Amino acid sequence: MSTIAVYPGTFDPLTLGHQDLIRRGAALFGSVIVAVATAHHKKTLFSLEERLDMVREVVAPLGNVSVLPFTGLVRDFAVAHQAKAMLRGVRSVTDFDFEAQLAGMNRALAPDIETVFLTPDGRYQFISSTLVREIASLQGDVAQFVAPSVLARLQAKLQSGK
Repeated sequence: MSTIAVYPGTFDPLTLGHQDLIRRGAALFGSVIVAVATAHHKKTLFSLEERLDMVREVVAPLGNVSVLPFTGLVRDFAVAHQAKAMLRGVRSVTDFDFEAQLAGMNRALAPDIETVFLTPDGRYQFISSTLVREIASLQGDVAQFVAPSVLARLQAKLQSGK
């Protein structure tokens, strides 16, 4: 049996840290579903379709990774897709505190789905989508934090004024 893992997030935009976790998750699990949240609780720079396209473009070389949208509880999405693991990235102690709380709630809601924490490669440990958006909006160079295709989309989005 091939284990399915779900890697949920907003991915606004997808960073090299996210890519690192997706690539490593793809090596650990039979298949990984990158679940892109509609993010009803956040004001995103990119639309859901733009974020889906961005992620699909970057993960295309990984044969066992798919990209799907989701809304509502990630637990419901994971159960509907027969996932046995939830992949989560942890960059710092602050992330771990929040992620441990989320993992506990998810375990209570779906005891058959394990949460697996991965830390990103040290080169990416400080990167966050929020900081990438902020630096880019102030005309800073974020090329070292995102894939070239993501950078092009980010620059075009900011130049167009959204």
